[in-house]
Amino acid sequence: MSTPIPTFQDALVLTGGGTGGHYFPAVALAEGARARWPDRPIAFIGARRGIEARELPASEWPHLLLEVEGLVGRSPLRVSRAAWKLWRAVTGLKGLWRKERPRAVIGTGGYGAAPALLVARSLGIPFFLHESNAAPGALIKLVAPKAQRVWCGMEAVQPLLPGADCRLVGTPVREAFLRAFQPVNGLQAPFRLLVLGGSGGARALNEALLEIAPALLEAQPHWEILHQTGPAEGERLKDRMRHPRHAVVPFLPRMDEVMEATSLVVSRAGASTCAELKAAGRGSLLVPLPTSANDHQRMNALAMAKEGRAVLIEQGPDFTTRLAAALRPLLADSSARQSLSMVPERNRAVELCLDDLARYLG
Repeated sequence: MSTPIPTFQDALVLTGGGTGGHYFPAVALAEGARARWPDRPIAFIGARRGIEARELPASEWPHLLLEVEGLVGRSPLRVSRAAWKLWRAVTGLKGLWRKERPRAVIGTGGYGAAPALLVARSLGIPFFLHESNAAPGALIKLVAPKAQRVWCGMEAVQPLLPGADCRLVGTPVREAFLRAFQPVNGLQAPFRLLVLGGSGGARALNEALLEIAPALLEAQPHWEILHQTGPAEGERLKDRMRHPRHAVVPFLPRMDEVMEATSLVVSRAGASTCAELKAAGRGSLLVPLPTSANDHQRMNALAMAKEGRAVLIEQGPDFTTRLAAALRPLLADSSARQSLSMVPERNRAVELCLDDLARYLG
């Protein structure tokens, strides 16, 4: 597919990436904006690595990918190199936007969003933010006080952004999730266990499933496993021995269709994934990433468990054993499984965000 060259003049610019948790809410907002304002130019800005570098070139969205990388948790040498790249990206984008000034910028977080948000703040271009997680990322905290509005996915994040104009809206999901889903109790054998480590993969989760899957599947002949490993992990694991009913793929593009055919999900606890699970009405076992910034994945998983939609499984000692022990009764007992699969929750995040934006755009 030939991707159009971005036109930034009077455009609505979406920026966010690195992981699916930042990228997919941006796509959801772009889809909604295109439907509401079909004549408004829409463009994306991201990094030349991360999920947007894989997804945008294969999409219809005009985009610009910049050479930037993250600063948090890096060695001093890598921080210096990343800061230099960020300065170059900001300088170049500032020169471009002085000639082609966007109408507004929407940032959904991640290091790929830093150049566009910093330039928007510098040039006085109105910008809006969406923070999906229960704890804000470093970039969102930095620029939030100057944002027109910060849309929050969870109530817990609002007190952590003093001086920002916050509004609770939930986490945007893509158009494909804004529909009715077949209930779990309508699915027939073979039943599917869907394993999601996030767009970047999760080695601990992948290794645990490969270890416990043979015994689980032998004990439950009416089950199969569909396992998204992430691209890098997919290459590492492609030749590993596994049960015949355990399919391993690097990435699943039509997640709504995959999830609709799924009876139970094992996943990391990114905010985007949690929002999609709620929209599809699928129960899950959530394994938070232990190194997530401000422990936000654990907070996301706790919120899902409190609603009765998920079982929280902490990574750590005996993780593989504990995960297998949690899965066995859920695979064996349909009533236990369906107790986690609540009625799908209508997601209005895109609608609420764009209603807000419309008041500014006119």
